[in-house]
Amino acid sequence: MAWYKTHKRSFPWRKTRDPYKIWLSEIILQQTRIAQGTPYYKAFVKAFPTVNELAAADEEAVLKLWQGLGYYSRARNLHHTAKYIVSEFNSVFPDNFKELVTLKGVGDYTASAISSICFKEPQAVVDGNVYRLLSRYFGKNTPIDASYALKEFKSLASDLMGNEDPGDFNQALMEFGALQCVPKNPVCSNCPFQNNCIAFNQNLISQLPFKKGKIKVTSKYFNYLVFVTPKKETILTQRTAKGIWQQLYEFPLLESSGIIEETDIANDPLLLKYTNPEGIQIIKLNEKPIKHKLSHQQLYITFWKVKTKDILGPLILEKNIRNYPVPIVLGNFIENFYLSNQ
Repeated sequence: MAWYKTHKRSFPWRKTRDPYKIWLSEIILQQTRIAQGTPYYKAFVKAFPTVNELAAADEEAVLKLWQGLGYYSRARNLHHTAKYIVSEFNSVFPDNFKELVTLKGVGDYTASAISSICFKEPQAVVDGNVYRLLSRYFGKNTPIDASYALKEFKSLASDLMGNEDPGDFNQALMEFGALQCVPKNPVCSNCPFQNNCIAFNQNLISQLPFKKGKIKVTSKYFNYLVFVTPKKETILTQRTAKGIWQQLYEFPLLESSGIIEETDIANDPLLLKYTNPEGIQIIKLNEKPIKHKLSHQQLYITFWKVKTKDILGPLILEKNIRNYPVPIVLGNFIENFYLSNQ
């Protein structure tokens, strides 16, 4: 706690105990670097200052504001939970871990953070920083990706926690892991816990924390058909199936087992679904596939311009394309290739 008072960084969510804003920051910062997440936090607070305004928003507006953060289920859960709090809790956040953890998209970590920071409930948080700090200091080789790891490390953190200010204690643990006990090349030379740190004294720093296995990453090839008409019309489709980018918009998608050529596009039924093949022109817009890495997938993306007289399906004007929430890789394409070249 003494270290934290001296070294803690200044973030906008650390200047409030409003559970709505703490919840917002925690959801945004899940699987997101602070530098990337901070502008999104500020944008959400500006657009939706209260849970009532977030609940009243259109889902597409929420997804559009979220664009670029990835893991879009977080945004949908955020919106769902805002509406639930308004309808079931009369717009007042639950003030205890037991009720908070029942909310959609709120797990043990987020419920612990909100309850400890906003309501001083002694609930220990466990994130990657806490796993790393505790496993090194106590020399624990429990696999942190094992199903039982959370319970074990939460119990350990709880034993260390006092009742004075559990919120600051939790933030101190996470901050120490983020700034001092970092994954590679931790700052052991001036660490206040050096004398009793088992990892330091037994040369185990590079081996802890321990993981039992990595997630297998699969490769997929995405081919997007960017239809263009003389009237500057195009088409977007919405991903309604569960999985990546659910409810976001994209150009008609042709998945393939590898890199394909123009003739493969011209003979595919997907093309016939959206246009008459007579007189069309197909142009590959990027010679090398764009690599887009997700947590469990490596996407290889190619964009194909299809110049045609007519499009079969719901048309949109190219000038309105920015209004639709799309995955960040498509957003970048729209800005850098598509609209700039029209």
